[in-house]
Amino acid sequence: MTVDRWAQAVRQQLGIGRLLPLGGPGDGAWIAEPAAQGVLRRAAVEVRGVRLGSVRLSPADPDGTYEAAVPAPPSALPPGPLRIVAQCAATSDEPLPLAAGRLREALSQAAKGRLGLLVTEVDLQVTALLDADPETEAAPAEPEAAAKPTSLSGDEGRVAQAALDVPGVLRLTGVLVGGMGRAVHIEEQAGAASLPRRHVRVELAVSAGARALDVARAVRQAVSAALPDAPTVAALVTHIAPAERQE
Repeated sequence: MTVDRWAQAVRQQLGIGRLLPLGGPGDGAWIAEPAAQGVLRRAAVEVRGVRLGSVRLSPADPDGTYEAAVPAPPSALPPGPLRIVAQCAATSDEPLPLAAGRLREALSQAAKGRLGLLVTEVDLQVTALLDADPETEAAPAEPEAAAKPTSLSGDEGRVAQAALDVPGVLRLTGVLVGGMGRAVHIEEQAGAASLPRRHVRVELAVSAGARALDVARAVRQAVSAALPDAPTVAALVTHIAPAERQE
């Protein structure tokens, strides 16, 4: 990889933020933080009387994490409960705790029902008062993920096709520096007390209406079954398509 291509890959990876664990330690799935933030913001748009500001996700207890069942993507957070920390503005038409409570519930439900994140805490801070109920507007769209060519050969091609055949997979992506921009990354992992075993990482975008964790689980199962040596598989959701707004 040339210096220019490496610099471009680093900038692209920095743009996807941290990699958050989806589900529990046995699920072998992660999601890019901006993809999760986009879903949370779209859920917040539907809550009247509030406007979501900054939103971040982090481990609820850094000491309460678990070892993942499969090798994690580079720099990914270990599985464990997560905390949402967000700021918001609200109107004075009702007590602030009521408005904050609705937003907290919407964020919690979106994290669980739309994504599959194990969120145990939602910390909200009301930082401003609104003169009127904010107009409903579309949440900012996350950067579009460039589709990776699927004309791969050999085992990479089999993995790509198996992943694309899973309902809810919109396309394959490939944004991590460690994967050199490939959507399918196959390597050999050697355990301290076990024979070497191949490990596959698949990076993908999830279509609108599909739950990220469910799609990631199905991709892992399909990819493992597609190769004769049944490798370990990690799924990384880098983008989630927004649902079309109903007028």
